[in-house]
Amino acid sequence: MSLKPKKHMVLTTFMLPAGYHKDSWRMEGSRSGELANLEFVADLTLMAEKAKLDAVFFGDIVHANTVMRGDIKMNGFYEPMTVLAALAARTRNIGLIGTVSTSFSEPYNVARQMCGLDHMSGGRAGWNIVTSSDGFQNYGMHEAPDPATRYRRATEFVDVVQRLWDSWADDAVINDRESGWYVDTDKIRPISHKGEFFEVAGPINMPRSPQGRPVLVQAGSSGPGMELGSSVADGIYTAQPFKEPSIEFYARFKRMAADKGRNPDEVKIIPGILPILGDTEKEALELADELANHVHLENGRTQVGADLKMDLSALDYDERIPAEWFSDDPRLGSRYQIFRKKSVELGMTLRELIVDLARSTGHQWMAGTPGQVADRMVDWFESRACDGFNLNSPFNPGGFQLICEKLVPELQDRGYFRAEYEGTTLRDNLGLPRPAAVADSTPAMA
Repeated sequence: MSLKPKKHMVLTTFMLPAGYHKDSWRMEGSRSGELANLEFVADLTLMAEKAKLDAVFFGDIVHANTVMRGDIKMNGFYEPMTVLAALAARTRNIGLIGTVSTSFSEPYNVARQMCGLDHMSGGRAGWNIVTSSDGFQNYGMHEAPDPATRYRRATEFVDVVQRLWDSWADDAVINDRESGWYVDTDKIRPISHKGEFFEVAGPINMPRSPQGRPVLVQAGSSGPGMELGSSVADGIYTAQPFKEPSIEFYARFKRMAADKGRNPDEVKIIPGILPILGDTEKEALELADELANHVHLENGRTQVGADLKMDLSALDYDERIPAEWFSDDPRLGSRYQIFRKKSVELGMTLRELIVDLARSTGHQWMAGTPGQVADRMVDWFESRACDGFNLNSPFNPGGFQLICEKLVPELQDRGYFRAEYEGTTLRDNLGLPRPAAVADSTPAMA
């Protein structure tokens, strides 16, 4: 084994109470009847906190298409901000990261929500920044803007949110009972923003957050996504199923951050991994087969076809998708290219693609003992393919219990993960500095 690292891994978990593996809710003991209830998701979050994970991470889907076709994997019915606010009262140390789309909200709303969550949790909030490509019909729009427009809006959106968070100086609250002044108004400034998409006067209506700014994470491996993430994000969620491309992505992203004057060590690259665990390799493989047998193949055909923008209705499950059906157009996204490689280069049949998508959604997955999975994670970490992992639980609660009680202790025993939380805020535990407020030339409030 190589020498122990100077810094341990980042470990977060994508909180999908239905289980990340598609249709795993059909397994005995899944607690599927409790989806959308606080007690179940609180139990999972407390399990993560007991294992000393850095954060729980909630995605968001704002349309019902997946539910209407029977797929609850990527939804789970949890609206991030409400559930994270509830979890803030149930937890003490673990980070609380939620997705809010820049396509469907306004900067002032998000600035208040995230700053409020940071205060209520004592400095544990994080915002997963996304743009959206569907769901616009629910917000009074007939179709999605083009990607370039969505990312221009996102860039301006994040800038406005950060300036609102900085509109109060750290010492603006003076709480002076004798003078009768609760705040020093010279230390609260409007932002007077006028841009392509937004006009925001500011300031925000609450003190600067305990972390200075909530942690920013971003998921996107496209060119515009990497440009945004390397400019502002503290953490990057990415789908990287293969080691060598992940090493290349890691190096490229760190260079992009450095070229923008940022410390690349303060931008954490966090690919996803789905571990299917057993006390023996045979036991893990049998569990993987059991999970695969729960996959609804016809729903899976629909999902693969939708993701690849292909009509797969005439294809037999044991046939391969013809190579000529695929496109080299980079605008189709990084996950499209991952499944193109799996089909064309690795020769997966439609059935195998359906199961692979059900397991991984483009991430890597592995069936093995805790030691075998830890070996791979350590190898990636030492090879500078990542700074840690987003742990995708294959099924809940049992699969997550295996991760927290067997895989995480294996990493702790090897010195690759913490035994206790280092600080009280998410920034503390990620090893990130508290950002100073950006100076603003706008006059202070009268």
